[in-house]
Amino acid sequence: MTYCAVGAIAGVLAGLHGIVGGLVIVPMLVYVFTLNNIPHELTMHLALATSMASIIFTSISSFMAHHKRGAVHWNVVRKIVAGILVGTFLGSCFASAMSTDFLKVFFVIFLYFVAVQLLLNKKPKGARELPGKAGMFAAGNVIGVVSSLVGIGGGTLSVPFMLWCNIPVHHAIGTSAAIGLPIAVAGTVGFIINGWSNVMLPQYSVGYVYLPALLGIAAISVLTAPLGVKLAHSLPVNRLKRIFSLLLFVVATKMLMGVL
Repeated sequence: MTYCAVGAIAGVLAGLHGIVGGLVIVPMLVYVFTLNNIPHELTMHLALATSMASIIFTSISSFMAHHKRGAVHWNVVRKIVAGILVGTFLGSCFASAMSTDFLKVFFVIFLYFVAVQLLLNKKPKGARELPGKAGMFAAGNVIGVVSSLVGIGGGTLSVPFMLWCNIPVHHAIGTSAAIGLPIAVAGTVGFIINGWSNVMLPQYSVGYVYLPALLGIAAISVLTAPLGVKLAHSLPVNRLKRIFSLLLFVVATKMLMGVL
């Protein structure tokens, strides 16, 4: 039931803001894994990998709902996907080699960064067009690496990037949801390969992906993602962003206290 509850929240956020739920999935999984006595050395690796794997299902449900509304720019997806795949895979390899405490600190810093951005609600001004092949590959690399280190589908980076490139906000969110799929696939593969030989893994793990958590999250998140899409197109999202930012401040502070 706990994993299903995480999936329900992640699905709504996937459609609402293109975040694809990782910012909520990861800390909740770390908490549950700790309660279940999973070794401290593995909690962040399992949480990041399982979050990535769940995004495969969430992003499909989310971007299909956005696609029906004509909000996915497939030309952008095609241009950035190569950089996304390379960056995300390399990021998952780097994350697998880092300690749990390092990953927690990096995650906390990222949470504070996102919380401030949401609270201030500052959108990048459309100052330019999409860059060329090299620029799109580099942008995909950065988005992919950071996404692996924090277990997200890249929305917190890809949405501002597309807004900066003059893509309307709802289309940026929809396109970000589509970009979440290659991020999730490359990150999941990387975490599986890098965790395959770890003898400390709990039963029912495939590499660093913990299957019981994945199944619970995926089963519910695909049902609630369309609800998030509906909210994104109908509710005052700015107010919801401020509420979400306060939640992130609380979660980040609690994780930081745990590390200290």
